[in-house]
Amino acid sequence: MTAAPDVPTPAAPSPEAGFPLHRALPYFVASALLALSQGLGQGFVTANVAQYAGDLGITTTEASWLLAAYLVPRASITLILIKIRTQYGLRRFAEIGTALYLAVAFASVWINDLRSAVVLQFLAGIASAPLSTLGFLYMLEPLPQQWKMRLGLPMVLVLLMSAPTLARVISPALVGDGGLEGIHLTTLALAMLSLVAVRLLPLRPVPHMKVIQPLDLLSFALIAFAFGGIATGFVMGPIHWWGDTAWIGWLLAGSVAALALTVVIELHRPEPLLDIRWLVSPAMLHLTATLFLFRLLLSEQSTGAPRMFQALGLAPSQMTGLFAVICLASLIGGLACVAWMKPGREPQFHLVALLLIAIGAFMDSHATVDTRPAQMIVSQSLIGFAGMLFMPPAMLKGLMAALARGPNYLLSFVVVFLSSQSLGGVIGSGLFTTIINRRQAFHYQGLAEQLQATDPGTMRSIAGGMAALAGQMPDAAARRLQAVSALAQDAAAQAYVMAYNDAYFLTFLCAAGAAGLLLLHLLRDRLAARLTPPSPSDIQTAS
Repeated sequence: MTAAPDVPTPAAPSPEAGFPLHRALPYFVASALLALSQGLGQGFVTANVAQYAGDLGITTTEASWLLAAYLVPRASITLILIKIRTQYGLRRFAEIGTALYLAVAFASVWINDLRSAVVLQFLAGIASAPLSTLGFLYMLEPLPQQWKMRLGLPMVLVLLMSAPTLARVISPALVGDGGLEGIHLTTLALAMLSLVAVRLLPLRPVPHMKVIQPLDLLSFALIAFAFGGIATGFVMGPIHWWGDTAWIGWLLAGSVAALALTVVIELHRPEPLLDIRWLVSPAMLHLTATLFLFRLLLSEQSTGAPRMFQALGLAPSQMTGLFAVICLASLIGGLACVAWMKPGREPQFHLVALLLIAIGAFMDSHATVDTRPAQMIVSQSLIGFAGMLFMPPAMLKGLMAALARGPNYLLSFVVVFLSSQSLGGVIGSGLFTTIINRRQAFHYQGLAEQLQATDPGTMRSIAGGMAALAGQMPDAAARRLQAVSALAQDAAAQAYVMAYNDAYFLTFLCAAGAAGLLLLHLLRDRLAARLTPPSPSDIQTAS
């Protein structure tokens, strides 16, 4: 393979020394802009599905296609972008990627129908993928070698992981009475600033290499279809319900078949896109399972509290304080990683994170219809802190394992990380919502059986509701109908809270069980180390 290096930047500092502070700060700001642009773009859609439905004149079910359209390319596009960046140069990759995102953000301002909005969200998912990669690169670029992983990695993960939650903090102020115009203009402004930052701040050039092969495109197409199909199925499955819509089942089956075909192709290639044999090694399977499990557990925060409060009738503006505290807790978790993260400490970090998630989920499982965001600040802060306490050590471990075998294995680790995080988040949200819907129906049926018209308690509740409406409705029949309707709504709200409590308690059980297994694993390793006789070299060193 021939190498054609980019045009070098004059007087570029060595990677070991890092940049002086006055030159490093602009790169940190650029990293924050790029990471927030990517994360807020996704978070604005997730946090404002109802507003998008109203702005486009569609139902919330139809508006859910916007989220699915965004996630379909995001689940896999980074896989091919790594090779594109290597073959065509980092500078060109950065400028074209941010320019495309700017074009999509500009076009979103003028969209007013569902079909065009879905197309643009699909393009936004493609265009936003380079931003997260660039966010990492701009954070790591000015740091000395010894601080790249210890400081740069946690800080950029804080930005990327907190941005969807931050979107819930600022969305109410941006939406206001003007529809989604404020959202679109904010996204556009961030895209413009990101492009300016990329143009003004060059990254250290890397050699060009011809790394894209024809079969890479076939494998990528199959992976993209598989990951996109899984993402679509788990977004739309709980909405249309799994057994009532045949196309969801066919789509998931086709996704599994595409993954199986990809494995067959990659196993028989002399230079595969993915090293399947390494990916199924015990160490990588353990890392994949750990990443996937944590992403499922963290769905309790992204899917649980916001939707529960929405079901209880709270407006988004009433939840901004809770989400602001979650963002702060995530930042503190990232700083804790900066202070104590070192290679080899990953199990201890993961054990603490699992215990914190278990405590937070157990506290949430005692919610009532009178629970408000202020009463969940402690529990949700613990979960937000735990998420950041887990992710940097896990990613550090995977990166070191990949780089220890050579740069070519980095792409295989990226697939593991993306599939566990992107798909894990979608699958976790879909499963969480499915559990809620199933348990809500179960609890509502039980409450409805208790609310018989002949039941004395039910009769007293109806009579109390009629008395409260006496001054507003002179007609007794209308008052009774309104009182019965209010009682049914109260029962539905109670059933939803009971369903969320069940899901929270299930999260607690999974986190506590995983913590127990990890603790046993650590105790086994320690016991094995104590029982293993010292080697002659160790004895000689000790003497």
